[in-house]
Amino acid sequence: MNTSSPALVASRLEISEEAAQLSADCELIDLHIDTFIPHRLWGYDPFSRHKSALLGRHLFGHLDHPRCEDGGMTGALWSITTNPFRLKGSRWRVFQRNLVKLQGLIRDSNGRAGLVTNRREYDAVRATGAHAAMICIQGGNAIEAAPEGVASIADDAVIRITLVHLTNSSLGTTNSPHHLVRGSKGLTSMGKTFVEQCNDRRVFVDLAHIHPRGFWDAVEAHNSDQPLIVTHTGVNGVRPHWRNIDDAQIKAVADTGGVVGVIFAGMFLSRKGGPTDGAMVVEHLEHIIDVGGEEVAAIGSDFDGAITPPHELRGGETYPVLVHHMLARGWSHDRIRRVFATNFLDSFGRLRP
Repeated sequence: MNTSSPALVASRLEISEEAAQLSADCELIDLHIDTFIPHRLWGYDPFSRHKSALLGRHLFGHLDHPRCEDGGMTGALWSITTNPFRLKGSRWRVFQRNLVKLQGLIRDSNGRAGLVTNRREYDAVRATGAHAAMICIQGGNAIEAAPEGVASIADDAVIRITLVHLTNSSLGTTNSPHHLVRGSKGLTSMGKTFVEQCNDRRVFVDLAHIHPRGFWDAVEAHNSDQPLIVTHTGVNGVRPHWRNIDDAQIKAVADTGGVVGVIFAGMFLSRKGGPTDGAMVVEHLEHIIDVGGEEVAAIGSDFDGAITPPHELRGGETYPVLVHHMLARGWSHDRIRRVFATNFLDSFGRLRP
């Protein structure tokens, strides 16, 4: 656990002691981290302290467990990102190996982290003081060849699946410029069935990265009794961008009791004349709250996902900077706690008690 005093944290990050103290007292869950990518690529150890990201604050190396403890992170949704260029049978085999590898990484952390598949397990892991690690898939085509679809994932170990990622797939169309090569922009019939399979196994359907037509197809196919989620995005109400979602999409997620996590990638958040520091994240969170209510906003950094965050948010030790900006904009302690963890935990508890 982080043993630095709030005064030391405040001095190091140039924030108020109130922000440092509240950060130390809060639960903080990041809805999307990609720290398993550098581990897969070159054996990066997420449980050893690293000095900084690979290229300052760019691309990879934003997170490790010691720096996350410094920043007050108590849990995160760890993504296994799919390589779309493998054949479908290979994608399924590789995913299974990666799932076992990530589970082993968490189990071998000497009690610093614990695997979580439901709300009860989250509470049990946090009662020990350990980091709560929840495993997810980015790119549902990872399990296209699975014999029983989503039900083939052993022990219901995955709590969330992002339907599509940066490329079009058998499930649907990405919202990135790659969508131009596909005529229909919605979910395929396989994609709609996939949503139903996620519902059957009570897996969060994550609508980050999806083309707007596919988003609405997924909403239609989805069981509205279960919360939807968008784990890492910006919002068009602050910065219009192909990567971001609009007000109607925010409301659709809110209507299911789900949450929308704001990404830390500056290129999707910054607006002309707007802040260039961590306040840009808070602007997007405030817009989500204005549109969908206090219960829908959350944090989804996309750290280690080849992003460039604002310098103030250069890595896992910097989450308290957000609290500083939230307090400066008049946020209550209750609202901050909601956005940092409570909103997601409420949704998680409804999906998987």
